[in-house]
Amino acid sequence: MSAPFIADQDFKNIDFTTTALQKAEYDNCTFINCNLSDCYLSMINFIDCQFIDCNLSNCKTSDTTLNNVKFINCKLLGMLFNDCNQLIMAINFENCQLDFASFYQLKLTNSLFTKCVFNKTEFTEANLSKSIFKDCDFRKAIFFNTNLEEADFTTAYNYIINPENNRIKGAKFSKDQIEGLLEHYKINIS
Repeated sequence: MSAPFIADQDFKNIDFTTTALQKAEYDNCTFINCNLSDCYLSMINFIDCQFIDCNLSNCKTSDTTLNNVKFINCKLLGMLFNDCNQLIMAINFENCQLDFASFYQLKLTNSLFTKCVFNKTEFTEANLSKSIFKDCDFRKAIFFNTNLEEADFTTAYNYIINPENNRIKGAKFSKDQIEGLLEHYKINIS
């Protein structure tokens, strides 16, 4: 039995922690000021959807499809994006809090992240090549064997990226944040 198809609908001010979100394929839907924290989004498809001012912290995302999905002003603490369906994943973030989230081994090339906070976020073995990180805070974010080739970090800050353990060819960085690339050498820059 296939899941229902729900298109072109707005969901506003709904607390999905008390009323579960229906397992379905959501196409061109907008979720505004909804609480989805700790919800089971497993096996739900979101295509061309937007989440605005929503809380999606600690959602269960096993095989969740996020295809051309935009998150704006959302709280996504501890969200395991690496559990989502990775075959057709395309996501962008604007002014989102992504502390403790995981992008482990994800392919997110050409993604746009604007004014996001990535405190202790996991990017190990992710492919973020050609992605843009505008005004993003990477305090204690983990980069290891991460592909950052041609990524744009010119306005990003608080990152610590070891050039020996990550691919950074062609990436753009601000000279004001150069210490984030030299941290592991334990040298003083003044």
